[in-house]
Amino acid sequence: DVYKRQVSKKAEESYSSAKTQAESLPPTDPVRIGLILNYSVFKYEIGKNPKGACEMAKAAFDSAINGLQDLEEDKYKDSTAILQLLKDNLTLWSSELNEGEEGEQKPQSLNILHSHLFFPEAVSYTH
Repeated sequence: DVYKRQVSKKAEESYSSAKTQAESLPPTDPVRIGLILNYSVFKYEIGKNPKGACEMAKAAFDSAINGLQDLEEDKYKDSTAILQLLKDNLTLWSSELNEGEEGEQKPQSLNILHSHLFFPEAVSYTH
């Protein structure tokens, strides 16, 4: 319906603007990667753009992962928790995209609020 398209367009514009502004923050900043997490879910679920969602999430994950060892403990914990959610989404979405290409299954949404927080690849906190 028209109203939903208008609201979706406004949300896309707001996310895009916020993403541009957040680029002034370090790639490991929890606010920056949290925004990317939400924006990528929006792109996937509302925008029906799984490829764009995956590309955005992967770029944020790749940018942040190498700087984790330099974070203070509280930001480290927040950042790794959000990065794990990004990774969970990427894993699910990538498998759905591959299955979708093969015609086996249609994508299913991921409820990010109920994801398990486990991050074995994270660099351990050394401060």
